[in-house]
Amino acid sequence: MKLNTIIVEDEETSREILKNYLKKYCPNVSVLGEATNVDEALILIRNNDLDLVFLDVEMPYGNAFDLLDKVGNRTFETVFVTAYDHYAIDALNAHASYYLMKPISIDELIKAVDYVVEIKTKESALQDEVLVPKTNNVNGKITIPQLDGFEVLETSDILYCKADDNYTEIYLNNNKKKLVSKTLKYFEEALTSSSFARVHKSYLVNVNEVTKYRKGKGGSVVLSNGKEIMVSASKKADLLSYFK
Repeated sequence: MKLNTIIVEDEETSREILKNYLKKYCPNVSVLGEATNVDEALILIRNNDLDLVFLDVEMPYGNAFDLLDKVGNRTFETVFVTAYDHYAIDALNAHASYYLMKPISIDELIKAVDYVVEIKTKESALQDEVLVPKTNNVNGKITIPQLDGFEVLETSDILYCKADDNYTEIYLNNNKKKLVSKTLKYFEEALTSSSFARVHKSYLVNVNEVTKYRKGKGGSVVLSNGKEIMVSASKKADLLSYFK
């Protein structure tokens, strides 16, 4: 898979080394531009369709985290390149795909690019396509407690579940909603074998009802009724695993 990238690095020597390594060892990566500071990087990001950004942490007039804050919701992956290992936790919190230490190891650079290719390959397969989950027909049932007993629901009738403190709102494909005095965690465990994915701390979705995936840091899913639900970055891998 081809990857479009830019290099954000204030040191010319470091830019040249990385560019040469990519050309020689990662020929699938196309470097569309170079930036030496946050402002230049913002212009390149906004004017190009990027898959990947190689990002030095420390730059004049700002740093990598300032840049990512200004970008906001992003569709590209980031590989941090720095001489300082104490930024690793911050990079992890910024959902970096990889963290490279200077001087750059060729083996680690290849691993970083391969990892981004893996992520982008999965995303491309999902982007604006009708998704076919592993389980096409869910025949199970689930009971929900009521004051006078319980109600039986077909799991295939459930579009998604939404957390409401210690309650859960269950949205059905007949436009009805059920409020149940159980936590979302309860339903996540109860529906674990029925093609339901926890895509956000507040949402559990029926993957059989997902019709589109839209890219982003975590991205979002669109359900068969048109409802769009954000996917948290930490849950993206779990969602994608249903569509391998």
